[in-house]
Amino acid sequence: MHDTDPPLLTIELEGLERIHRGKVRDLFRVGDDLLLVTSDRISAFDVVMNEGVPGKGRVLNQVSAFWFDQLRGILPNHKITIDVDAMPAAVRRHARILRGRAMLARRSRPLPVEFVVRGYLAGSGLTEYRAAGSICGVSLPPGLAESSRLPEPILTPTTKEQAGHDRPITFDEMATILGADRARETKAAALALYRAAHDYAESRGLLLADTKFEFGELDGRLLWIDEALTPDSSRYWSKAAWRPGVAQDPFDKQVLRNYLLGLKDWNKAPPPPPLPASILETTAQRYRETARILTGVDVV
Repeated sequence: MHDTDPPLLTIELEGLERIHRGKVRDLFRVGDDLLLVTSDRISAFDVVMNEGVPGKGRVLNQVSAFWFDQLRGILPNHKITIDVDAMPAAVRRHARILRGRAMLARRSRPLPVEFVVRGYLAGSGLTEYRAAGSICGVSLPPGLAESSRLPEPILTPTTKEQAGHDRPITFDEMATILGADRARETKAAALALYRAAHDYAESRGLLLADTKFEFGELDGRLLWIDEALTPDSSRYWSKAAWRPGVAQDPFDKQVLRNYLLGLKDWNKAPPPPPLPASILETTAQRYRETARILTGVDVV
């Protein structure tokens, strides 16, 4: 399938058991493993839009695979392969749909927390800082401007809500949910992954302002799961154009968020507003450009 094909919004794979349908990914059981299939659906403010972004699923899948391989030495991850031809026969029969957008992964028990790491002041972190001088209980120096680089990256975890918006929590609240030892381990892992990814992205001309990690447990050990540092789960800016005090030109989903924030008649709740073709194409172009800058190759 190519970007000239209609966006893939619904995924049906005869012979495979679907065990979860998320905002973007569908999960299928393949023996003891999982098949993650990344659609072209896009969400903002926890609302799935009616339209899709052409080719988006292939970008997210291949960027995740790149980062899982790039940072494997910091923490093991769930990726087995994204080569559909190397997957079981029950998967290969759907190769035309799945090629480029599917990942065979080890199955783990997901932790009930999302691990947001911030290195710059933006988004909801900026709003909270302006109101309280801190984010998720982490105090920050006074006088920071929008897009300022923080003295050190910080972990600002959230809950995983089944309905509605995720809720920011403090590290102590996270420790109550996960246990003190696991909380310390996940915090260290998230910060180490962020620092390594930031340094690499900066060497390629992008700044990784913030990102979201998810972790799971397999045989008692911590595993990096879900997606990895994609334009859906991360905020990327141009290093050359960055300057504190103003909003940055986004290389991520902020393209869509900015459009939605400019609407006066949408309250960030379903149903979503219709999206113009120009916004969908601009978003697709930015996703492809970000993937090319990071990986050095065009997504196919």
